[in-house]
Amino acid sequence: MFQNILVPFDLSNQSTRAFKVALDVAKKYQSKVTLLTCLEGDAWHHKYYDARADKELIKKQSKVTKKHVEKLESIAEKNNISIKTQIITSKSVVNDIVTFAKSRKHDLIVIGSHGRTGFDKVLLGSVANGVSQKTRCPVLIVK
Repeated sequence: MFQNILVPFDLSNQSTRAFKVALDVAKKYQSKVTLLTCLEGDAWHHKYYDARADKELIKKQSKVTKKHVEKLESIAEKNNISIKTQIITSKSVVNDIVTFAKSRKHDLIVIGSHGRTGFDKVLLGSVANGVSQKTRCPVLIVK
């Protein structure tokens, strides 16, 4: 039923939990898993913004992300699950996840949610909610 599963990964406990759920689904359906991390620079650009700071921030984020991803890759390999990883620089995480899923023909997105409600959700937004509203494939939200 699900051949290609996409797991957006932001290094949070929720996204790690979503990854483990995706592995369980992948075992059941003999699916392939793709782990996608979207790196953002400084989202609060100002009048005197220097793009060099973004490059340095992305470089540091990428280094930390790769360490975490290696651990998850080893977990998938121990479970005999095919896994690919992709780290991209993003200006709009929701749009980039949706576009990535569509272009690579993923048929399930398993995404972690921080479970924010009320004013926090309005102020900070919700990537999981945005992805679930904008994509056409099924989305499993893990809290």
